[in-house]
Amino acid sequence: MSSAAPAVSASARLRGLKPDWMSDPRIWRTEVLAGLVVALALIPEAISFSVIAGVDPAIGLFASFTMAVTIAVVGGRRAMISAATGAVALVIAPVNREHGFGYLVATVILAGVFQIVLGALGVARLMRFVPRSVMTGFVNALAILIFMAQVPEMYDVPWPVYPLMAGGLALMVFFPRVTRVVPAPLVSIIVLTVITVAAGIAVPTVGDKGELPSSLPVPGLPDVPFTLDTLTTVAPYALAMALVGLMESLMTAKLVDDITDTHSSKTRESIGQGVANIVTGFFGGMGGCAMIGQTMINVKVSGARTRVSTFLAGAFLMVLCVVFGPVVSDIPMAALVAVMVMVSVGTFDWHSIAPGTLRRMPAGEITVMVITVAVVVATSNLAIGVVVGSITAMVVFARRVARLADVTAVTDPDGTSVVYSVTGELFFASSNELVGRFDYANDPDRVVIDLSAAHIWDASSVAALDAVETKYAQRGKKVEITGLNTPSADLRERLTGEVTTGH
Repeated sequence: MSSAAPAVSASARLRGLKPDWMSDPRIWRTEVLAGLVVALALIPEAISFSVIAGVDPAIGLFASFTMAVTIAVVGGRRAMISAATGAVALVIAPVNREHGFGYLVATVILAGVFQIVLGALGVARLMRFVPRSVMTGFVNALAILIFMAQVPEMYDVPWPVYPLMAGGLALMVFFPRVTRVVPAPLVSIIVLTVITVAAGIAVPTVGDKGELPSSLPVPGLPDVPFTLDTLTTVAPYALAMALVGLMESLMTAKLVDDITDTHSSKTRESIGQGVANIVTGFFGGMGGCAMIGQTMINVKVSGARTRVSTFLAGAFLMVLCVVFGPVVSDIPMAALVAVMVMVSVGTFDWHSIAPGTLRRMPAGEITVMVITVAVVVATSNLAIGVVVGSITAMVVFARRVARLADVTAVTDPDGTSVVYSVTGELFFASSNELVGRFDYANDPDRVVIDLSAAHIWDASSVAALDAVETKYAQRGKKVEITGLNTPSADLRERLTGEVTTGH
């Protein structure tokens, strides 16, 4: 009896080492079905992005396959989908157009190298400086872009497309009330496909987007001369692709962190994106990054939470193309459009534009959110919108903090000295007004500037204090600066007399 106890304990310990998806059939089922739904949604997207990049549709599909599988293996953010994307396609399209496909592949590989280097250098830590208002604008802009990408599929199409889309949306709204065992988007895709095929309804299908590949990709080197000239040609495009890819991937990872209430390593994600792009390049793919729309399908709609769904999305994609190509080609685009419209509605942060929220929210925060949305929608580039939004947020913050700096004067009753109390944060924005807050002509000969309630942040503030001292000295008056905290005193000691001001 006692001898069996250690065996049972060891078995329990072994079970404890297994990931949840290996020991829980429900998680396994969720991940598998989520991967299948994402794979179906990836096909028309990858083909569309191939058209943007000016390459054969198979190139985009290969890239989606290798990106998803590789990032799942090397350890990207759990449940996040990486594949060929429109942002990356826009960056590398000029390379293919002006220099040829070999240079495009070389660009993808070099971009992967850049991403690994940037990840190792800690560029992911910059995500801490993205404000919540920018994140909200990013999410809302994403939802708008997802919806706008579906508009061409709703315009100038046969009339049966509209009832099919309506039916697909109705299925996704009401089917979860019956059961959540099977993802509603998958049910919608299957039902609409069966209806169109059985009834012989002529509507645009996945097959109309382009020919699906009939074999797996094979590895190889890019067909370019390995010279310094080639490197200088592709390097600017590769760096741009690396930055855009990292920005979208890290923002998506942060979004998934918030949705799932879990943490992920942004450095690991950055390096993983680089490895995935290098592998994709050697397999002749067009590269990519995190796909926000498909990630929302995987995480928010289908409920996936592990890398299994990411891996299977890539694996199913190739199986669907190579083995079930004729069947997949018959899927009506109306079914996939309905899925993406549902994703856009679910992604938009409706609370952020509720009248009650807008009344309570500071005007600066609303401005930052609106500017982020406007720039993203205008440029169709999430990375540009995030950068502009973050810069706007910094300007708003600087203006707000600058107004907190204040100067008050108290003159001794005997009139021999005056004490100026400075409060707040002194930096380039607030220190610009500091020089004009003193009465140089009428103050007594002894002036005390008390900075015990202030902090000096930069050279502009040191220069402003130097200017104040100079103006008093020109009138034969002595200035004494007191109350500096240690960091402020150190900064002033280092820079005083070394910087100039325009005052």
